[in-house]
Amino acid sequence: MSPASPSGRRLETRPQQGSRLSGSSSCQSETPSWSATQRRWRPEALGVERVCCCLPCSLSRARHRTQLKALFTVTAEEKIKVLPNHGLHVAGFFVAFIVSLVLAWVTLFIMGRYQCWKGSVLTGHQVQHHESKLEHSQFTSADGVNEDLALNDHMVDILFSEDPGGMLQALEELEIATLNQADAELEACRTQISKDVIALLLRNLASSGRLSTQVERRMGAVFKKQFLSLEREIREELDRKMVALTAECDLETRKKTENQYQREVAATEEAEELLKRVSERSAAECSASLRALHGLELGHLRRSLALQKEEDFARARRQLAVFQRSELHNIFFAQIKSAIFKGELKPEAAKMLLQDYCNIQEDVEELMDYFQASKRYHLSKRFGHREYLVQNIQSSETRVQGLLSAAAAQLTLLIQKHERAGYLDEGQMEVLLERAQTEVFSVKQKLDSDLKQEKKKLRQKLITRRRREMLQKHKEQRKEQLSLGDAFRAAEDVSQYLGQWRSLVAGHIAALEELQECLDQAALDGLRALTLSLSQRAAEELWRLQNSAVAQELLRRGAPWLFLQQVLEEHSKETAARAEQLEAEERDRDQEGVQSVRQRLKEDDLEAATEEQAELRRWQRCIFA
Repeated sequence: MSPASPSGRRLETRPQQGSRLSGSSSCQSETPSWSATQRRWRPEALGVERVCCCLPCSLSRARHRTQLKALFTVTAEEKIKVLPNHGLHVAGFFVAFIVSLVLAWVTLFIMGRYQCWKGSVLTGHQVQHHESKLEHSQFTSADGVNEDLALNDHMVDILFSEDPGGMLQALEELEIATLNQADAELEACRTQISKDVIALLLRNLASSGRLSTQVERRMGAVFKKQFLSLEREIREELDRKMVALTAECDLETRKKTENQYQREVAATEEAEELLKRVSERSAAECSASLRALHGLELGHLRRSLALQKEEDFARARRQLAVFQRSELHNIFFAQIKSAIFKGELKPEAAKMLLQDYCNIQEDVEELMDYFQASKRYHLSKRFGHREYLVQNIQSSETRVQGLLSAAAAQLTLLIQKHERAGYLDEGQMEVLLERAQTEVFSVKQKLDSDLKQEKKKLRQKLITRRRREMLQKHKEQRKEQLSLGDAFRAAEDVSQYLGQWRSLVAGHIAALEELQECLDQAALDGLRALTLSLSQRAAEELWRLQNSAVAQELLRRGAPWLFLQQVLEEHSKETAARAEQLEAEERDRDQEGVQSVRQRLKEDDLEAATEEQAELRRWQRCIFA
């Protein structure tokens, strides 16, 4: 093998002595030995690194000669020493940092200026719209709507109560809770009107040139902030008072209940000592009467404590409402005084503003007197109608029990008449009476079970319907209240604005009361129809039992058919007469209920209530003057 030198000449080598080459055509070679002259061409001798070495082997066919050819590519690596300039690097870093910081500040400044410009443009178009649409007429809050829905659900619970005797008492408690909720709504309405009056007065003052637009906006923002802070403070104070009053009432209830229980134990022990000298039957009757008396006393105690609790809650709300009115006036006066001190409002303009504000308060009081009288009238009408509904339910229950009792009594009377006629002996009569009483008990038990299940379904259906319609009505009224913002912007004076409030709230109160009356009547009609249908079915089952099973049993025991037929016809006539009597009694009670409602409405006349409030305010002005 001959390596290629840089000059291109070929180097030849010969094999060492003793080397053996095969004479075959296969390529076999041994490692050649390089001379001193040849070793100087090795890449290692040049001091460079070998990168690529390709050694294709070719053997000639000569017996004692071997040729080796090699092609080398020699690459030299150059080493360059670089010394970095650290000072230049530090300078470049600081320059880049300062440039990026300046660019960031410029970008933020431009964005801030753009937002301010955008906000100023939008404020000019939206500030009045926002205030009128979102801040005006907010006295019907979500909490008030939820409380109204809960009170309406409670009315359905009263109608579906299992204790007809406690319906009227539950209705009285519901009336007190509804009155408290109505007072809270009217107070929220008063607060909103006062805010609107202040905003309208400031706007009129600015439009007349006595107050700059910037000062008006600033004062409006300050009023809004302080009003929100005041409302938050009132709400927190109300929550604290409610918690404290609840804890106090619970403690008082526990103490009085324990005292009542101790008195009952002492009275029971004393009665037991006295009843030892009487008969066992009299002792049992006296014990039952004593337990009933104790139950009535405990119920009366609990109702009185519940009413006292509601009165305490109402008194606390009233105190906070008066405090809120006073603070709202103080905020207005303080802002006017501050504007005069800063020179933003002239004393003459401030005096005129305060005079207008005081005069408008008289109009506001008259408007609130009308609202209160209207609400009082409609609530009186509502609870008169609900009292009539409860009495109607009780009349229906009396009618149902009368029908069932008449049917059961006729079944017993049929057997007893056959025994007195001599067609049954005493043993047969007792057996038949026991069977009849078992059947009557089974029918009444099935009636109670069916009534319980069907009432549960009907109650859920009625509550769902009432909630849907009440929510829809509240949404419609809410839209109308929000539209009052347009009237607020278009109003030229406060009197015009208060007149719009008067018509709006009066219409809302009347519409809401009419809807609730219709829903209550629908609940009564559904419940009466369900009760009468199931009770009529049970009564028919008892009559069928009398005319079929008991009649067949009597005929089997030898009773004559003519006598049995005569007794059944008499019972049929008595049943029809009893049903007519019960229906007439129910109509009479309904008429009494209607007369009671009318009398109640006459006593709570709307105009008379308004005049009464106006007279009270006149006396109050005279006293304070």
